[in-house]
Amino acid sequence: MTDDITPPSGEGSHPSDCEILEGYRRRAREKKKAPTEAQRLLLAKAGPIRLLLLDVDGVLTDGKLHYSDEGVESKTFNIKDGLGIRLVQRAEVSTGIITARQSPLVARRAEELGMDHIRQGAANKLEAFKSILGETGLKPFQVCYMGDDLIDLSLLTRVGLAACPVDAVEPVKEACHLVSRQPGGGGAVREVCDLIVQAKGLEEKLVQQFLC
Repeated sequence: MTDDITPPSGEGSHPSDCEILEGYRRRAREKKKAPTEAQRLLLAKAGPIRLLLLDVDGVLTDGKLHYSDEGVESKTFNIKDGLGIRLVQRAEVSTGIITARQSPLVARRAEELGMDHIRQGAANKLEAFKSILGETGLKPFQVCYMGDDLIDLSLLTRVGLAACPVDAVEPVKEACHLVSRQPGGGGAVREVCDLIVQAKGLEEKLVQQFLC
């Protein structure tokens, strides 16, 4: 009996790139289940998305604020969320941040990820959202927004795909199409990114880039 990575012939030989790719595709097909009706509805909403906007505290982070004795603030970002943002960018989806707070750490992380629209200190998130729509010419149904608290409701009730982490407050969960399995700062953003990539039919193509 052989497994997917056993060389097909020649003692000590290695599988070719084509064999590795085919082995991956076969395993993915075997594990993939038919989407439920709820999943099909989510994919339909995610398909037209051309802009992903995110809150920061409680979404890209766990919402905790850490201060040193000198008053220096620190935040923790999830690396899986970062790769997810890179993947949606490769799927030709713009990305951005709308947050009520102001932090140089957020500006640095957004720059590292090559995000397009950064609105910090946005006490009125709806005005910031309208400003971005004006700059891009996009319609609300082409935007996904992920937030976690009451200040995010004005956007969540207007966008085409509304998402929140599992630890969002209850009124936000009730307003969202997607409630992630993971908490804020723990991979919640990655779930939204993966959904958008899947809805655009690019999941396998993007994953294959990491097999070579």
